[in-house]
Amino acid sequence: MSPAKRDPEGRRRALASAAVEVIADSGVGRTTHRAVAARAGVPLGATTYYFPTLNDLVAAGLQQASDAMQAELDGWAGRLTAGNLAPTLVELSRGYLADRPRAILEYEVYLAAARDEQLRPLAQAWLDGLYSLLTPLTDPFTARAVAMLLDGALAQALATGSALDGATLQRAITRLLG
Repeated sequence: MSPAKRDPEGRRRALASAAVEVIADSGVGRTTHRAVAARAGVPLGATTYYFPTLNDLVAAGLQQASDAMQAELDGWAGRLTAGNLAPTLVELSRGYLADRPRAILEYEVYLAAARDEQLRPLAQAWLDGLYSLLTPLTDPFTARAVAMLLDGALAQALATGSALDGATLQRAITRLLG
């Protein structure tokens, strides 16, 4: 019996991981069953067997990326306190941007969700995760404003390819925190 038949969930996860890599490299619009199969090193039929539509395959990859981002946000929670919020958020943001392909992939979720209503819960989960990370440390309005600021700063750094302006970001977060 082949490994795929013994572990169909493992094969699905591997294909979703390959989809994540293709999306990170090429974007959602250039992701195909063929590209994912090539990345995973499996026959094309394997991708269509486990994910009959391209939307299913892309959604599985983006879900996997969303789950990974939530796990990272959970890790951030242990490092944040009300007293160190601004400098620690800058430090964590720099670390986040250090893995540029992964960061680009996660912002692909936004763009994909703008075009595909079925993917909007994934984008909302990322937004809610960042907001939930901050609400124990400040009031809800400020948590939302800081999350929006971080999101914009990260998107700008990714879009321009420039380094995160940590000093400006820290000042802006500090002002929002009042």
